[in-house]
Amino acid sequence: MQRAAIAAAHKWMAPSLKSLAKGHRAFCSWDEDSVTMAVEASRDALDNRDRAGIGKLYLSSTTMPFADLQHSAIVAGALNLSSACQTLDLGSTQRAGTSALMAALQNGGSDALLIASEQPKGKPGSIQEIGYGAGAAAFTLGSQNVIASLLGAASRTSFFVDHFRASDSDYNYVWEERWIRDEGYMKLVPDAVKAALKDAKVSAADISHFIMPSPMKGLADAVAKKLGVAAESVSDNLEENCGNTGSAHGLLMLAKVLEQATPGQIILVVGFGQGCDALVFQVTEAISKFKPRRGVSGALADAQVHDAYLRMLSYEGNIDLEWGMRAEKTVKTALTEQYRSSNQLASFMAGKCRCCQTLQFPQMPYCVNPECNASSENFDQVSLVDVPNSVLTYTADWLSYHPAPPLYVGFVQFENGARLLMETVEVGAAGLDVGTPLKVVFRIKDIDTTRGYPRYFWKTTPIEA
Repeated sequence: MQRAAIAAAHKWMAPSLKSLAKGHRAFCSWDEDSVTMAVEASRDALDNRDRAGIGKLYLSSTTMPFADLQHSAIVAGALNLSSACQTLDLGSTQRAGTSALMAALQNGGSDALLIASEQPKGKPGSIQEIGYGAGAAAFTLGSQNVIASLLGAASRTSFFVDHFRASDSDYNYVWEERWIRDEGYMKLVPDAVKAALKDAKVSAADISHFIMPSPMKGLADAVAKKLGVAAESVSDNLEENCGNTGSAHGLLMLAKVLEQATPGQIILVVGFGQGCDALVFQVTEAISKFKPRRGVSGALADAQVHDAYLRMLSYEGNIDLEWGMRAEKTVKTALTEQYRSSNQLASFMAGKCRCCQTLQFPQMPYCVNPECNASSENFDQVSLVDVPNSVLTYTADWLSYHPAPPLYVGFVQFENGARLLMETVEVGAAGLDVGTPLKVVFRIKDIDTTRGYPRYFWKTTPIEA
């Protein structure tokens, strides 16, 4: 979303926002949230890696949709991880991401997947609304092909309240900036960093990349100067074209830094919130062979730019639009069927008949080939998630209710022979045509507003919108 569009919408009551109107901020579509972003970031991190060895999944966020339902279990299902994989949710602080990373690395054991995902919301007209962003980062942790090794770490706890969000509120209550800067970051961060540097046996002058997300411009530079870290080592905070992604931001910045880091460099990562975490990494020779599937740079390059501020308000539930009678239809997820068909619904598994090789989704009790009709016991499970696919047929429906009209739906042809009716989202200015290359993404299918339950499934989106 163009920040200029946000500032223009509020110039009648908050003209000062014009000074913050440079660049863009990332925001979630109506069918995205911290769960879907976690899945997509994890797919990027895992790529074609064998997932059977992932023994633990850590998911950190303060903006998950459920108060009592494990989100990491949803993510594990979408990633088709083993049922033996231990899943854990962490949250309630802006340093949830760094704390989760520290705990995962220090506990060791089996290979793990660490994810931070956040969709912070700012009240319309606030500095937070124009400065926030939405995003996620994921890392695989283990002992093979390690691109960055933990040299040392330290954590300090202090009940310093720079902001808070009540359990029944959508927005943060933020305290005075000077207090946060002078009494918070400038005093609490140096203590933790010095302890981490001592643990790592390196000095502040050795730091090649200093990562410290903060809500205030210039704060990271001021802390770096106080610590003795070179000014040129302060990392890009992704402010111009992303915005601050809350508890995920430190790890998002780390992912960006690792895209250009070189062997031997020292990286310092700081997380702030009711204290401070500091982690010191050294980049290894393996970084030379590392290339992210998409990475932060790729995600930012793929961005679709919007200037319709009301679109963002609608997607975030901050405006109640009249969608007509078609929008009054209620949906209720059959939790029993969701469980029984979890390999199809969550992991997007098609069945391949061993008798006639027919590929089918959804999977029926018997092969759909009329000349075969073999029992489903003869099906092999084949994932459709990363199979190349393209538009076979499509229509743009303006009559059916859809939170981001029009509703694009049609048959998608997969290269392995699968063919199914799917929804296509985020169709850009280039539009769709028969043969348009698509990719599969994990999204919210619909939302049961009566019971507050989002139902997740897979959709397609153009590779180049």
